[in-house]
Amino acid sequence: MDLELTDKVAVITGGSVGIGLAVARALAKEGVHLAICARDEVRLFRESQAIAAQHHVEVFAKRCDVSKADEITDFIDAVNNKYGGTDILINNAGAGTNEKIIDAPDEKWQHFWDLHVMAAVRFSRGFMSGMADRGGGVILNNASICARQPLGYEPIYNTTKAALSMFSKCLANECIPMNIRVNTINPGLIITPDWLSTAEKLAPAENISAQAYLDKIAKDNTPIGRFGTPEELANFFVFLCSDKASYCVGSTYYVDGGWLNVVE
Repeated sequence: MDLELTDKVAVITGGSVGIGLAVARALAKEGVHLAICARDEVRLFRESQAIAAQHHVEVFAKRCDVSKADEITDFIDAVNNKYGGTDILINNAGAGTNEKIIDAPDEKWQHFWDLHVMAAVRFSRGFMSGMADRGGGVILNNASICARQPLGYEPIYNTTKAALSMFSKCLANECIPMNIRVNTINPGLIITPDWLSTAEKLAPAENISAQAYLDKIAKDNTPIGRFGTPEELANFFVFLCSDKASYCVGSTYYVDGGWLNVVE
């Protein structure tokens, strides 16, 4: 299927590892030029150069901590100078949390509010007008199944991802007259470096290997019985970026191997 994305421009936050990197590679394979940001500058430039060499697209990379408003502004200005705007915005950057509400300080709540919610607000606000001037576009917000079905050990993550989902719905309604389609993706268990690191830390306490720990998590929680790969998830992102998904707007899509336990 020709998704007709050749020579489009996509901004991807958190684009140097995990889901963001998989989405960057998948879009580049379709001929999309990229602007990616992340905090780890060495990894960011290494991966951006590899993508450009393999897929023969332009890849603009700039370090950016998306929890900081001034760094977002600098990145948006740099993208506008490079490409004159963007056609696709993937608000992907984020991280898990681990706390109890009773002792989680304000500073931790504020950091993840800025990372998961305000980053999406700031990037969307910064690119919307230019996207409309280019004829329209797509904004995808990467939330989590935890926005709907929370995990007990990360209340801050659950709360901020739920807020991101609501922001996404409100943004979709505002953007429809601008020919900008906004949707939310709620992944379930996707095998990322964060999950691998978690397994390495927690598996010894259960006297099992890291792989056995991951297998147990998957079998206990998902009917499909396994983690998804970032590449599987990225394929869905790419479809929603294309005009083949032109009637998909203002919705939340679960890519979770059947983990969600309610009817949506």
